Amino acid sequence: MISEDAVVNLFALAHPGRLNVFRTIVQAGPDGMAAGKIAASNGIPANTASTHLSILTGAGLLTAYRDGRSIIYRANFAHYADLMGFLLEDVTESNAEAATSLHAYFKNRPVAKV
Repeated sequence: MISEDAVVNLFALAHPGRLNVFRTIVQAGPDGMAAGKIAASNGIPANTASTHLSILTGAGLLTAYRDGRSIIYRANFAHYADLMGFLLEDVTESNAEAATSLHAYFKNRPVAKV
């Protein structure tokens, strides 16, 4: 990932509503979630959810597909991993304390079974 792409991704996440929508979809896992359910889960109007989903999809953080009358949104985990890798690569190479803190944080987190 290059800096310009990271900025687009961080901009997409730099809004409380969009961040909540993204987290909701990440928690839904690989099956994703219908747009209407995303709006309802976040207590926001459908048009607001649509705007958030459009920005997140445009940034590459989400993918979408049609299932009958619904649009299902899924987190693009590979893209999300690229963003996290971009943000973390310099920290872990140049700062042992930061690397130790990150290792401790992730060591205690459950990993989903794939």
